[in-house]
Amino acid sequence: MTLSPAIAKWLPVVLLSLSNIFMTFAWYGHLKFKSAPLLAVIVVSWGIAFFEYCLAVPANRIGNAYWSAAELKTMQEVITLVVFVGFAVTYLKEPLGWNHAIGFALIALGAAFVFRG
Repeated sequence: MTLSPAIAKWLPVVLLSLSNIFMTFAWYGHLKFKSAPLLAVIVVSWGIAFFEYCLAVPANRIGNAYWSAAELKTMQEVITLVVFVGFAVTYLKEPLGWNHAIGFALIALGAAFVFRG
């Protein structure tokens, strides 16, 4: 499949953002259901993760026409943090402090170096 450079550049960002929403629910959504049996939580999380893979794999395959694997991974990690912050605050109702903000900012700064070049 041949895509225009603009689509190959930005479609992975969209797909990785959507995939991270699924994965965040798969990894952390069960924390609101602590009385649920662990095996049930694992099976449900695995089912949610399937949809994450259906988005992440094409994102990386398409994105590699424009981005390097290291850039795609870095992009995914930054998107993961952005999605997680929204998830933690809105869904889990957990406050994030200044230490979290500084830590995430340092990760973003590190990511900026990956894309310089």
